Amino acid sequence: MRTSTITQDDAVADTVPGTVSGVADAPPSASPDPGEHRDPGAERGATGGRRSRSGPIKGGAVLLAVSAGTAAVSAALPAAGGELTTDARTVLSVFTAALLCWTLTRADDAFIGMAAVAVLVATGILPYGDVLGLLGSETVWLLVAAGVMAAGIEASGLPARAARALIVRAGSVRALFHLVTAGVVLTALAIPSTSGRAALALPVFLALARVFAERPAVVRALALALPTTILLSAIASLIGAAAHLIGDEILRGMTGSGIGFGQWLLLGVPLAVVSAHLAAELVLLLMTRRADRRGRLALDAEQLADPAHEEAASGGDAPRRLTSAQWRMLALVAVVVALWCTESLHGVPPTAVALLGALAATAPGFGTTPMTAALKSVPWPLLVFMISAAALADALVRTGAAEWVAQAALAGTAGMNATAVLAAVVAVSAASHLVLQSRSARAAVLVPAVIPLASAVGLDPAAAVFAFTAAAGFCHTLTSSAKPVALFSDLPDGTPTYGRADLLRLSALLGPLMVALVLGAALFLWPHLGLPLR
Repeated sequence: MRTSTITQDDAVADTVPGTVSGVADAPPSASPDPGEHRDPGAERGATGGRRSRSGPIKGGAVLLAVSAGTAAVSAALPAAGGELTTDARTVLSVFTAALLCWTLTRADDAFIGMAAVAVLVATGILPYGDVLGLLGSETVWLLVAAGVMAAGIEASGLPARAARALIVRAGSVRALFHLVTAGVVLTALAIPSTSGRAALALPVFLALARVFAERPAVVRALALALPTTILLSAIASLIGAAAHLIGDEILRGMTGSGIGFGQWLLLGVPLAVVSAHLAAELVLLLMTRRADRRGRLALDAEQLADPAHEEAASGGDAPRRLTSAQWRMLALVAVVVALWCTESLHGVPPTAVALLGALAATAPGFGTTPMTAALKSVPWPLLVFMISAAALADALVRTGAAEWVAQAALAGTAGMNATAVLAAVVAVSAASHLVLQSRSARAAVLVPAVIPLASAVGLDPAAAVFAFTAAAGFCHTLTSSAKPVALFSDLPDGTPTYGRADLLRLSALLGPLMVALVLGAALFLWPHLGLPLR
C-alpha cells in the first residue's frame, strides 16, 4: 500500500466517529455475530509481501515437482526436427517450468518471468538487444506515466472527496452500494492496476464501517462488494489492470495491431458498468437480510471526511468545496481522458498524452506531488513482469511453438464452430484463476495460445483476446485469487469482513453470470462498436 494511502487510512480512523449517528431510523442488525463470517487466522498473511498460494506443495518438494512436471512435458513433446524445432522445444520447456513456478511456489511473479527470459537469452533463442528494447515499448511508458499521474491525483485528495460526494447522496443501503459501485467504475479510467484502486478505496470503506458499526452485515457486504466491483470494472480501461496491457502488448506483437485506449473504453465501459452493478446487487442480496437494508440513511460528509489534504491546502478547517489542487487534478483527468478517447482526431498517441499528464501532475506550481515521490508509486514489479511476458510471447511466436500449441488445441476442438471456441476461451479464462492466481500471469500464459487458436477457426484475434481479458476479471473464489480480495479479507481493528464460505457462495453465481455477460457482449454488442467476431 502506498504511504499516502496509509496516512489517509490513519486520518479516517481518527476522525470518523464510531457511532451510527449518520444512519437515521436504523433498525438493529438482524445478522449473526460479526465474527461468524471471518476466516481463521490462516488467511491473514494473504496481504503480505509474498503472495499466498492455495497449493499444498511446500519446501523442497517444490523444486522436485517443477522439475518432474517440466521433464514430463518435455518428454511428451515431439522430437526435434519433426513438428517442433529444438528452439521450440526449449521454449515450451522453459514456459512450462515458469507456469509451474507461478502456480506452485510463493516466488515473485516478476522474478519467475525474468528468470525464464534469462534462460532463453542464455541459450540464444532471444536476442539480448530485443529484450532490452522492450523497456522502451509504449505499453511500459504508458503504465509509468499513468502511475505518476495517479499519484498526483491521489495526493490532492480528489478521489476521497469524490467518493464522499457520491456516498452522501445515498438514501438507502441499496442506493449506497450502487453509488459506491459507480465511483469504483470511474476510478478505472485514471488509476492503473486493481491493487492501487483497492488501496485507494480502503480508507473510504473503513470510514463507512465505523458509521455502520451497528449493522455488521452491511459492513461485511460492503467489504465484499468493493473488491468484487474493483475487479469487474477494470475492463473499462486499458490501464485498468496490468493484464490488459500485457494482453494488448502480446496482441500487437503477434498480429501487428492492438486495441487502442479509445476503442477499449468504448468496448469495456458498458460491460464494466453492467457487470459491476449486477455484482453489487448480488453481494447485497447474498450478504444481507431485508432487515439489514431497511431504514433511511442520512449520511453527512463530515462523518466521512479526511481533512489531511484539505487542511494542508487551506491552513485551517477542511473546506466544503474543492481545493484549488483538486480542481487542477480534476481538469487534468478530464483533458487526458478526452485526448485518449479522441486519438483518431488529433493523432497524439495515448502514451504521449499520459507522459504530458504525468509532467503536469508533478509540475511545480500546478502539480500536487514531486516527480521523485510520484515515481515511487509506479508498480515497477508489474512493469518487469510485463516485459518478461512480452519476451516469452515473442519467443513462442518466433520459434513456432505458439502455432504448434494452437494446432494441438484445435485437435480437441474438432467439429466446434467459432462461437463454441469463443465460449470455451471465455470459460477457461474465468476458471483459470483457480490454477494460476496472478491475473497478469494468466494473460502471459494463455493469450499467446488464444491468438493463433482464434485465427485458425476464423475468429478475430482482437475479439478473442478482449473476451478472454474481460472474463479474467472474475477471480473471486479464494482470497489468494486476487490482491483486492486478499486486502479486504483481513481488515484492521476487528472490522467485520467476509470469509471463505461467502466467496464460494458468490463465485457459484457470479462465475456463470460473468461468462454469460461476456459472451453476450461479444456476440451482440461489440460487433456494433467496431469489434466484429470475424
